[in-house]
Parts: sequence; C-alpha cells; structure tokens
Amino acid sequence: MPVGTGQTNQPGVGSLTMPRYGASPHQSRPRSGREQGQDRTSGAPGLLWMGLVLLLALALALSDSLVLWAPAEAHPLPPQGHPARLHRIVPRLRDVFGWGNLTCPVCKGLFTAINLGLKKEPNVARVGSMAIKLCNLLKIAPPAVCQSIVQLFEDDMVEVWRRSVLSPSEACGLLLGSTCGHWDIFSSWNISLPTVPKPPPKPPSPPAPGAPVSRVLFLTDLHWDHDYLEGMNPDCADPLCCRQGSGLPPASRPGAGYWGEYSKCDLPLRTLESLLSGLGPAGPFDMVYWTGDIPAHDVWHQTRQDQLRALTTVTALVRKFLGPVPVYPAVGNHESTPVNSFPPPFIEGNHSSRWLYEAMAKAWEPWLPAEALRTLRIGGFYALSPYPGLRLISLNMNFCSRENFWLLINSTDPAGQLQWLVGELQAAEDRGDKVHIIGHIPPGHCLKSWSWNYYRIVARYENTLAAQFFGHTHVDEFEVFYDEETLSRPLAVAFLAPSATTYIGLNPGYRVYQIDGNYSRSSHVVLDHETYILNLTQANTLGAIPHWQLLYRARETYGLPNTLPTAWHNLVYRMRGDMQLFQTFWFLYHKGHPPSEPCGTPCRLATLCAQLSARADSPALCRHLMLDGSLPEAQSLWPRPLFC
Repeated sequence: MPVGTGQTNQPGVGSLTMPRYGASPHQSRPRSGREQGQDRTSGAPGLLWMGLVLLLALALALSDSLVLWAPAEAHPLPPQGHPARLHRIVPRLRDVFGWGNLTCPVCKGLFTAINLGLKKEPNVARVGSMAIKLCNLLKIAPPAVCQSIVQLFEDDMVEVWRRSVLSPSEACGLLLGSTCGHWDIFSSWNISLPTVPKPPPKPPSPPAPGAPVSRVLFLTDLHWDHDYLEGMNPDCADPLCCRQGSGLPPASRPGAGYWGEYSKCDLPLRTLESLLSGLGPAGPFDMVYWTGDIPAHDVWHQTRQDQLRALTTVTALVRKFLGPVPVYPAVGNHESTPVNSFPPPFIEGNHSSRWLYEAMAKAWEPWLPAEALRTLRIGGFYALSPYPGLRLISLNMNFCSRENFWLLINSTDPAGQLQWLVGELQAAEDRGDKVHIIGHIPPGHCLKSWSWNYYRIVARYENTLAAQFFGHTHVDEFEVFYDEETLSRPLAVAFLAPSATTYIGLNPGYRVYQIDGNYSRSSHVVLDHETYILNLTQANTLGAIPHWQLLYRARETYGLPNTLPTAWHNLVYRMRGDMQLFQTFWFLYHKGHPPSEPCGTPCRLATLCAQLSARADSPALCRHLMLDGSLPEAQSLWPRPLFC
C-alpha cells in the first residue's frame, strides 16, 4: 500500500453544500484573453515556457487520443503514467529548442518566474498562441486540430497551473531528468477504514435450482457522432474520421459504411437506434447498467452545447426503446468538455462541472431517487437500492483518472468519494446487503494511490461486494483482485465490457449479464455473461438488414465452472499454455474483428497480465505469469490497449 497521510481540503459528500456558479449550464465558457482582446505580455522567454507547459499538459490530458491517430496494432498500447508519456515528447522539444546546454539552476529559475507570473497576471491568449505554434512545429496534430484544441483547453489548463502545487524542481525533473528534481506530483495517501473487524472470507453459495435469475443489459462507450457521414474518408488525418470534414477517400479505399466502419470512427445515430430496437432476442431485462461515454471522439472542438445535445438525445433514445426498464448510468470521461475535465467540487464558478451534473440529474431523474440525484449534482456519483438486499453504487471514475488535469491541484480522494464508498459498503455489510459497483474507467487504469486504496477497499469488503462493472477500454476483458497479504488468493473480479462504438477497428457490441436474482439471501453474483455484436462486414453489404447476433457466452466458450474470481484467475493461466484458447480470447477481446497482425509472445503475456492487474503500477501481480523470463519484454507493452 502507498504510505502517507495526505489530507484533502475538500469536504465529504455528506457535508457539501451547493456551490455558487456564475453561468448558465447551457452556455459555453467565454474565452478569456483571445476573444476579449487582452494583450498583456510577460516576455518572450516566459511565453515560450508557459506555452510548453500548456502543450505538455495537453499531451498529458489527451495522450490516449494522440496515440490512436496511428493505425491500431496487434499488441496492447499501454496507458502509461505521466512521466513515460511526456518523456516521449520532451526529447523532441530538446531537439527543436537546443536544450542540451540548459542547466538545472536556469530551468528552476525560469519555472519560478512562470509560477509567479501566472499567479500575478495569467495571460491565457498569449500562452495559447505559443502552444499552437509549438503544436504545429512538433507536428503533434494537424494545424486545424492544434488551433482548436489549444483554444478549447487553454483557460482550464492555465487555471489549473495557477492553482497547482507543481514546483520548479518537479517541472525540471521532468524536463532534465532525476538529477534536477523528482517528477511525482501525485503523492501517496490513504483513506480510513472502520475499526470493525473484517469478517472471515465466505465465498457465495451457488443458487438453488430454479432460483430467479436477473438479466442486466450493459451499455458502455456509445460514442454517437452527430457528423458521421457515409462515404467519407475513414483514414483521414484527424483523430476522428468518417464524418463531415474528413474528405473523400482515395479511389483505392471504400468510404465509410452506412452502419459504421472498421477505422478510427464512431457511430451514426441510426446504428444506436438499431442496437436498442433489436434488443428483443437478448431480453427481457430486469435493469440496465450504462457506464458512459456518450459523445464522439471529436475532442478538439466540442462545446458544452454539443455535450448536452449528446446527453439528451441518447438518453431519450434509451428511454424510448427500453420503456419502463430501470436504467442506472455512470459518468464517462467524454461527457465533459474539455475531455477528461472533471474538477473536484471545491472548484466553483464557470470552471466547475455543475453545468454537466445538473443536466444529467434532469435527464436521469425518472430513473434515480432524490438522494442519488443529490450526490450526482455534487460529484457525479450516487448509491441506490434496485432490490431489497442489493445496493448499487455508481462511481465517478474521472476522480481517479490519469488524464483529469484538475487533479494536478489535489489528487487526494477527490470529492471524498472513496471515503463515501467505504461508508456505503460498511452500512451494507451491517445490513447484510450485497453491493454492485458500476463505473466507467476500470480501477487498474487509475492513478496509483486511488487504485491502491480502491483495491484495499475491495479486499476489506469482499463478502459484501458481489460484482463490479466497468467499460472505457472498448475491448472485452476483466481484472482480478487478490488478497493484499500474498497477492495469490483471488477475491473479486471486475468485468470490463466491450464498447458499442467501432473506435478503433471494432464491431459494435453490447453485453448482457445473468445475475443471481431478486430473492431473499440472493448472492447477486454474476452467473454468466453474453456478448452481442453487429458484424459490420455483413451489415454494410448493399441491401443487407442489420442483424445483432450473439457472439459468445462466457462459461460455455471458456469452459468455466462458474464466474467467480478463481475461475477467471485459472483461465488466465490456462491461456498462458494453451495457444488455441488464447486465440479464442484474442478474437473475442476485439469483438470478432482482431487486428491482422498476430499477437506474439510478448503481446500475449502483456494481455494476460492485464487481466490480473486490477491495481495500477503493480507488476508483482504478474510475477507468477512471467516465470519463463519474458517479463521485461512483455512489461514494455503492459498493461493493455486503450481505445477510449
């Protein structure tokens, strides 16, 4: 576990009062500086360095999208920590600006001046202009994207820098190496667990023959593209293609298909309508878990109005086709603009997330009770009871996100969410209830301290926590949790369901979970799951009617005795030695459309390691998997792809 007793200056959910905000939730933030004609100056060297700060921050916040401008490959693309990501850019900056002679004292002096200048008189427009020039110079994105994305991010990024505690030593440690300082702004911290002793572990009993079984529809990563246009170029230079502005494809390349495309493209609304209207064979459903990412990946020019249109349009579509079935949503990282921008509740005014949470509360009010709506409005998370004996907790996983740049200010248990989670789990344990957790970003992708604290909570409440459900990666996988003492006893599993969107190069899909049903003393554990897809090759054939088909059932396909944690642990080790079984997993991992490039041994071990890694930055979880000496090469790819 991480050590340290970092304290947050944020109140817990129970004590939060509604902050004051100065703008309508339906208005985009006014651009300070550029649009208001400010022309303050802090000197060319200062502007250059502040522009670099913004550029590095954009790379940090959008690195996953930037990586994905290249074609998808047949090995996992690691969501690395910030140092690894930024060190890919820093050498290019050194080459361009000739930093070979930059000394540590000069670097620290420059960043001290930057900190003072930003706190005294932040100059957003001029910093942004410098960042645009650097983005173009380094060819980080097409010029139009550089222009749009800097203008979208500049206000928030300068505000974060102004408020953050990033020291000159940390900044120069990043740029010049560890001899000049230490880049580790996300310090360790711990939440408090109750003094109530942990009950002895008690595996769930199998349901009696004939016991009720609930069918839960799971939707994630829908990514509706309002501007999707059939026939457009699927391989354009922008981060998202198949849309107005992508241009026509070359004569040798077919244009975007009617229902979607195997490329860096999202979905037209008609494909989501087809999905929802064609659910009949997979149902009926007792409830729906919906874990976010509604808007498309056009992250360089999204407005608040765009995001709210996506929220209300897709919510109305879900309600239209699912009718009285209760739907329980979670907040994805793409719901906000700028993408990944989720300030903790202590950030007030126009920078806050109130515009988004208020709109969500209004759109989802028919599904959620008053107390859930209260905490949703404050921090984007909530708890409720779908059935007697079952508690559902929807987490805002953006407060654990590596890409949420607002956590540069304070990453210690943002919004007090984990401490609130402990209180919910302890209350459930006291009542004898079981708990489901839903969220968008899986815990293995989180900042280290958040992830390790969450892991600790799961271990403490293993008897109470019946199931965990996440999305975000767009592929079909899972994460196994182990006891903290030995890291050898599987005690929980998080299911990571595949996306509805095709981004990148995938079939559209959705998941159905079969869960021990609504009756007295039910375990509420997952009994099996099914994955459904739309085969785009077939659907886009001239005159074809889209047909959503069952891709596989987990227990049948993998030969699982049950779907408890030990079964998934054993599956990973079976796949280590059984290449045919792994190839089946690899095919299903990509929703029936794997890359053409084969997955060799390092790729295979990295993929398997990811299934054992529910705790971020914890290579010890894979030590038994890598006994053949392949660990160093596999770790260069670990932990997993990220198509979000």
